[in-house]
Amino acid sequence: GAYILLDGLIQNGFEHIFGYPGGAILPIYDELYYWEKENLIKHILVRHEQSAAHAADAYARSTNKVGVCFATSGPGATNLVTGIATARMDSIPLVIITGQVTRTFIGTDAFQETDIFGITLPIVKHSYTVRDTKLLPQILTEAFFLAQNGRPGPVLIDIPKDVGLEEIGTYKYTKIGDLFRKNNYRTEHLTNLGLIKNILNYFTRSYQPLFYIGGGVIRSNA
Repeated sequence: GAYILLDGLIQNGFEHIFGYPGGAILPIYDELYYWEKENLIKHILVRHEQSAAHAADAYARSTNKVGVCFATSGPGATNLVTGIATARMDSIPLVIITGQVTRTFIGTDAFQETDIFGITLPIVKHSYTVRDTKLLPQILTEAFFLAQNGRPGPVLIDIPKDVGLEEIGTYKYTKIGDLFRKNNYRTEHLTNLGLIKNILNYFTRSYQPLFYIGGGVIRSNA
């Protein structure tokens, strides 16, 4: 599972990760060691999980790419919340990977188990808890697509420890085109022509029209 995750990051064109290790996410960090050794991925070790979220946010703002951050379960995941909320409010594309207790212990108040899926629901575009390792390639592609398209924002992927450790025979990388065919994703945005005509009419009638425009207009190249 850890190999699939890191391969998915590479396949989606991302090679920088901001993170801080901990118990539930250690299987992913064990695999990450070999990918860093081959110079395929660069991990930036922070001193607090909140720094990972804010650093990934800054990376996304300055590079126009998706920011990626890692944190473990429990307090590690909850330390990301302020950074996730900032990205949501400012429309910054992030993919947040959190470790979680093993699947059999979810919902049992296990050590360092926190429902980060539920905690972050109001401040993310979408959330996943990976319960089937075979679905991980599709989840990764979906997450990066959703983070970047439409109004950009953060997407959370919660990965149980045993998913990171699980070995599967084969897997197939999911391409963006496959998502459109399988899930009927829509990228066009419906426009109300009558509303646009009313806006233009107000502009032509006004003496000194004032445009009050947010930073999202600049980031979206509108």
